[in-house]
Amino acid sequence: MKLFDRIGLGIALLFLALGAQAADTLHIYNWNNYIGPQTLERFKIECACRVSYDTYGSNDELLAKLAAGAKGYDLLVPTGNAVESLIKQNALQPIDKQKLPHLNNLAPLYLNAAFDQGNVYSIPYAYTITLIGYNEDRMRALGIPTDSWAAIFEPKYLARIKGRVTVLDDQRELMAAALKYLGYSINDADEAHWRQAAQIIMRAKPYWAAFNNTSYIRLLSAGDIWLVHGYSNDMFQAADAARQAKRGIRIAYTVPREGAVLALDSMVIPRDAPRPDLAHRFIDFMLEGRNSAELTNLTGSGNPNQAALPFIEPVIAANRGIFPDQQVAARLEQLRDLDRRKRRLMSRLWTEIKLK
Repeated sequence: MKLFDRIGLGIALLFLALGAQAADTLHIYNWNNYIGPQTLERFKIECACRVSYDTYGSNDELLAKLAAGAKGYDLLVPTGNAVESLIKQNALQPIDKQKLPHLNNLAPLYLNAAFDQGNVYSIPYAYTITLIGYNEDRMRALGIPTDSWAAIFEPKYLARIKGRVTVLDDQRELMAAALKYLGYSINDADEAHWRQAAQIIMRAKPYWAAFNNTSYIRLLSAGDIWLVHGYSNDMFQAADAARQAKRGIRIAYTVPREGAVLALDSMVIPRDAPRPDLAHRFIDFMLEGRNSAELTNLTGSGNPNQAALPFIEPVIAANRGIFPDQQVAARLEQLRDLDRRKRRLMSRLWTEIKLK
C-alpha cells in the first residue's frame, strides 16, 4: 500500500472512531451540583459509553435555552412546572417503562403528580425544599427570626444584615416565597396578589447583596453571606463545607412556618433525543437504590426512592429540612405551570423587580 493510501486509511479510521465515540455519548442537561462524579463514572463503565454533562441554575434558564433552539440533549432533569410546560410544548417523548425494571422502587407519594398524571413523560429523580439557610451564630446574636420569610423580606430585620443576604435569581421561586409570606398559595393566580408580592420583594431588594443561584453555597459556608433563600440540598452542602473548613462557622436551615416550595425534579427525554436508549439506561441506573442514595448522601437532596432509604446516612435521613415530617410536609406546595398570559405578566413583574 502506498504511503498516501495508508495516510488516507488512517484518517478514515480516525474519523470512524470519533464518530463511534460521539454516537455512544449520553448528553445530560441537569442542575448545578446535582449528581456525584463517581456516580457518572460508574454509569460510564456500566454502559460502556461517554457522558457529556451540562448544567443550569434555574428552570427558566433550561426552558430559555431549549426555546432558543438548543438540541442534542438526551436527558433533562426539570422541576414539575417546567415538565408541565415541556409536555404542553410537545417537547418530550413518552417513557418506555418496559425498559425500567427498577421503576417499582419509587414511593407512590411521588408518582402521578398533577404535572404528569401516570408519569407518561417523567420519572422522579430527587426533590428539594426551598427554604432559609443562615449563619446560626450571626442570626442569634442579631435577634433575627429564622423560622419565617420575614427574615428575607422585612426591612426591620434586613437593616441589621444589609449586604449579607442573597435570594434565588428565579422569578417563580422568589415570588412563591413572597406569596407564602403574604399568606397566599404559591400557585395563587390573582394579579393583585402578585403585585403585592412584587412590592414586598422590591421593598426588600435594597438590603440584599445579590440574586444568586450558584455561588451562595460557597459564600454562606465562608461566612461572607449570613442569610440565603435557597435549596435544601445546597444548604446541606454549605453546612458540610463549613464544618470541613473548621472556621467555627455553623450553617443551619429551616422551612419557614408560612410554608415553602417542594420542587420534585424528574428525568425526561426530549422528543428529538439522539440516544433515547442511553437515556432509558441512565434513568433505570438512577432508580437503583444504592445509586439514588449516593445522590442524597453526596448532595443532600430529598429522595423519592424507597429502595434508597436503607443506604442513606442516618444523620441525613433524620434531617427535617431534607426529609420533612408530616407537619412540615403539610406546608409545602409544588409549583404549577402558568398559561401564556400569566407568564407574560410574571415576566413584566420580574423585569420591574430586577430593574428597580
